Amino acid sequence: MDSKVSIKKVTILAIMIALDFVLSPILRIEGMAPMSSVLNVTAAVLMGPWYALVMAIVCACLRMLLLGIPPLAFTGAVFGAFLAGLLYLIYRKNWMAVIGEIIGTGVLGSLASYPVMVWYTGSSNQLFWFVFTPKFFGGAISGSIIAYVILLRLSKTRQFKDIQKLFFK
Repeated sequence: MDSKVSIKKVTILAIMIALDFVLSPILRIEGMAPMSSVLNVTAAVLMGPWYALVMAIVCACLRMLLLGIPPLAFTGAVFGAFLAGLLYLIYRKNWMAVIGEIIGTGVLGSLASYPVMVWYTGSSNQLFWFVFTPKFFGGAISGSIIAYVILLRLSKTRQFKDIQKLFFK
């Protein structure tokens, strides 16, 4: 029975990774990926912090390797996904996952992007610490609101609750 549950978890994780990879380029403006925030919040509520983090890391790597997106794909996703999942795990409220995504991506991810992009570009002449914050914050807020509206409906379905039970026991 335990291996059956593990296969289900990995399958759901793979589906979430595929959805994130396919949907994140939609509505994407350089440095602002609201659909990534939609999937981060959804994954956080559906699967919890660790699986949401794995989803964000794998998707960021795929975006960088296959779509040529700079390391902002990584810094913009991992903090929000994990913090959204952590706050949801603690409080079990969808809106707490939204707060986690906004703080994680909009604040922590944007600030972590500065040293990463200085390293990536080899120059700090054109960059300053808060250069990514407006776009990251905007993308995180808009994507999180969309996710919250989707979760209002999804969280009432039996299938969603059944999947959650796999990850939150």
